[in-house]
Amino acid sequence: MLKDWQLELPTLLISVHGGLQNFDLQPKLKQVFGKGLIKAAVTTGAWIFTGGVSTGVIRHVGDALKDHSSKSRGKVCAIGIAPWGIVENKEDLIGREVTRPYQTMSNPLSKLSVLNSSHSHFILADNGTHGKYGAEVRLRRQLEKHISLQKINTRLGQGVPLVCLILEGGPNVISIVLESLREDPPVPVVVCDGSGRASDIISFAHKYSEEDGLVNDSIRDQLLVTIQKTFSYNRNQAQQIYLMVMECMKKRELVNMIININVIHLASFAFFISYVVLIIFFIFCYFFLCLNFKTSSS
Repeated sequence: MLKDWQLELPTLLISVHGGLQNFDLQPKLKQVFGKGLIKAAVTTGAWIFTGGVSTGVIRHVGDALKDHSSKSRGKVCAIGIAPWGIVENKEDLIGREVTRPYQTMSNPLSKLSVLNSSHSHFILADNGTHGKYGAEVRLRRQLEKHISLQKINTRLGQGVPLVCLILEGGPNVISIVLESLREDPPVPVVVCDGSGRASDIISFAHKYSEEDGLVNDSIRDQLLVTIQKTFSYNRNQAQQIYLMVMECMKKRELVNMIININVIHLASFAFFISYVVLIIFFIFCYFFLCLNFKTSSS
């Protein structure tokens, strides 16, 4: 990526996850989310990772990128990682070191999705499947891990900070949050409360859980009912999602809420992302100093 695309190593990687199906956001919420995300990326020199196609959460990120490009010369590095088998008009993309026009108008009768043209780069993963998501999941996770290990400060041994940003989302997004928190080191998660479904469920659990991540019986019952209604699940299915949410709450200090995002100022959102990066930086500094102290002592 650095060689072929001639990109500079980012100082932050923002990995955006959320619903794959189209969903609406309140106009104010959409404006604040979009401007806040772009401001955070521009001020920190971040890369943004998305699923690449023009649906769901990616469409909202794409709208923010498009609005930014129309008003500013500064370009945001937004990389879409999508499964080849889900991309509509993918035949237009076949070729090596050639320039080809790509039709971004989607066919309303097609189950496939077009790439979002507001992104700067794309990586398409092919495992032979057609019309299914999933081919990109492992590649994206491994690429994010690889980038996070690249040193942006060799003296301190500091890698590229990685932040997982959640907007709306289905049950798979709760799985992504749990996987992020289980990484070594764990990946901080920023959840947009008020955006719907998975985001609101995680936000509710975070709000009412104790410092040890546990909730009382009343909150547990409310969570189970909410999960059932939100995802049209039966009791057993809801119980599985509930257990994942509770696992996330065991590391609730790494799950950060943007509360009432529809009324916060976009500068607060950008500042919050920068604040998360600063915390990660100090953690790296702490371990570096501890390592040096041990070395000196020995």
